[in-house]
Amino acid sequence: MARRAQNNPRQKRSKTCGCAACVEAYPVEKYGERKKRRDCLGSWQARYRDADGAQKSKNFPKKSEADAFLDSIRTSVRQGTYLDPKRGDILVTDWWELWWPAHKKGRTTTKNRKLASWKHIEAKWGRRKLNSLTHMELQAWVTAEVKGHATQKKVLELLNMMLRDAVRDQRVPFNPGEHVQVTASAPARHPDDLKPPTREQYALVRKNLPEYYQPFAVFLEETGMRWGEATALRRCHVDLDNDIVKVREVVIDDEGRLMRQAAPKTAAGFRVVPLTPVAVEAVRTMIEKWDPADTESPIESGMHPEELIFRSPRSGDKRKVRNEAGELVEVTIEGVLNRNNFKRVWLPAIKEAGIARLVKNAETGRNEWWPRVHDYRHALATRLHAQGVSEKDVQLVLGQKRGGRVTWLYTHGSDEALSTVLAAMQGQKARHLQAVS
Repeated sequence: MARRAQNNPRQKRSKTCGCAACVEAYPVEKYGERKKRRDCLGSWQARYRDADGAQKSKNFPKKSEADAFLDSIRTSVRQGTYLDPKRGDILVTDWWELWWPAHKKGRTTTKNRKLASWKHIEAKWGRRKLNSLTHMELQAWVTAEVKGHATQKKVLELLNMMLRDAVRDQRVPFNPGEHVQVTASAPARHPDDLKPPTREQYALVRKNLPEYYQPFAVFLEETGMRWGEATALRRCHVDLDNDIVKVREVVIDDEGRLMRQAAPKTAAGFRVVPLTPVAVEAVRTMIEKWDPADTESPIESGMHPEELIFRSPRSGDKRKVRNEAGELVEVTIEGVLNRNNFKRVWLPAIKEAGIARLVKNAETGRNEWWPRVHDYRHALATRLHAQGVSEKDVQLVLGQKRGGRVTWLYTHGSDEALSTVLAAMQGQKARHLQAVS
């Protein structure tokens, strides 16, 4: 066994100390006169070898601190728990630059959510070293500076992913964010803001929409499909002989740029949706309008709006725009339906129908209009539930991963339900409902 060095830790010479050893190392002629002291000011250097046998060192102001450090390092090397302190001595921003390339693959919406959460983390901790983060600092930051239940949840999710991988990469001994908790309460909404409009109210909205958009409104009301699923519907996915449509892809908004995505929200999103007669008529109306191509283009080849059933009324129009050289050039408008543009006709329609209501989001503080286009989905689920359709069947039509989620997320109380409860309270016979697990 190799003999342990007798001068470890050793004291380093100092240019500001006037003891004999320091003056010998740093002559007065070159570094000037210094005050002589009984105790040298030089730091103590602790030298050790890591698990790979590489020579390492670290300086301390006191010999006792250097001795204690050597004892802990030697123990951790023997036990196999040694972590190189310099690996954790990295800025959080620099760790992100190493971490993100290995995690940025996946769904575009997921990547954009992580990038948005990273902005919160970078603004506060980007210039801090990874191994300097503490649990209490992180908890205080989440509580005082990160606003909103959803934002806290998403930011903590990303932060924990980064810190867990830092532990696995042997940069820090433990994850200081593991037990940091979300402190903001989930916003509570009044039942009136959750309950979707009635069939009669939707009929009024449809009447006040421009005629071109009325078939699209009918289709959403009758199928309960998500916005991205309906706007991505292609002629090749429609079977009018059997009155069904197949959900195979979605249109997503990638920071203002519309693009195709192969998979819906979850694997359950791949499904077949039956069409009512009025939904079939809505689809036939748009097919007669646009005569969409029956081809099935690869998703990676671009939008191919010529295959879409539902499009913007300006699809195929020509307009002039300036290119990078500043020259006016003529381009063709693709005409993929954009959610923000549709709001321009949706908001006036719900206002003219007399059902529009401005609701303040308790979490974000923003004002939002009720009803939303997405409430068509809630309305269909509530309607099917009221008709006694089993939870499992509603789940399959809506493309939800779990049946129980349909009940608490999409179904809402109706006026008919209130009448049923009142009749039961008055001793009258009420219709019995069967719970479906």
